[in-house]
Amino acid sequence: MQVKDATYLTQEELNKIEQRVFKTERLEKVKDIFLFSCYTGYAPIDAESLTNENLIKDSNGDLWIITDRIKTGIRANVPVLPPVLRIIEKYKDKQVTLIPKISNQKMNAYLKEIADLCHINKNLTWYVARHTFATTVTLGNGIRLENVSAMMGHSNIKQTQHYAKVLDSNVLDDMQKLKLKFK
Repeated sequence: MQVKDATYLTQEELNKIEQRVFKTERLEKVKDIFLFSCYTGYAPIDAESLTNENLIKDSNGDLWIITDRIKTGIRANVPVLPPVLRIIEKYKDKQVTLIPKISNQKMNAYLKEIADLCHINKNLTWYVARHTFATTVTLGNGIRLENVSAMMGHSNIKQTQHYAKVLDSNVLDDMQKLKLKFK
């Protein structure tokens, strides 16, 4: 799937959603599901089918989510970041899956509400979370393209490269480091 100019959240926008406490349980739940995908890169179909069976602790004691992507069948191992662990703990023993299930249609409708309440002028959909993982959460923090591609379950790196194109700030950062070497 080729995504042209994928919509993603900036770190500031991601923080707005993360820090916002919603009065309704419905919006809190949608926020948690959305953030789970922002910090794992899992597509809706993958995220909602994850269970405790997918959580694996490695020999260093680090927690991973290990699964085969439904769309591609490709193994995608994603380390569990602190925000993801908080969400998993919050919903532990409340359902069979790691996060609550909600229809894509309802999820996207409620995300529009969240965008309005957080003053984010973007068309928020569940897939924006996946794009946010690729850009803001990983590539924007210096994670190598090959690793982002593997975590996202892409069959080749070309599928991941369009996310890298939108991050001119990474190019600038890298060139600043290079400038220092030449001084």
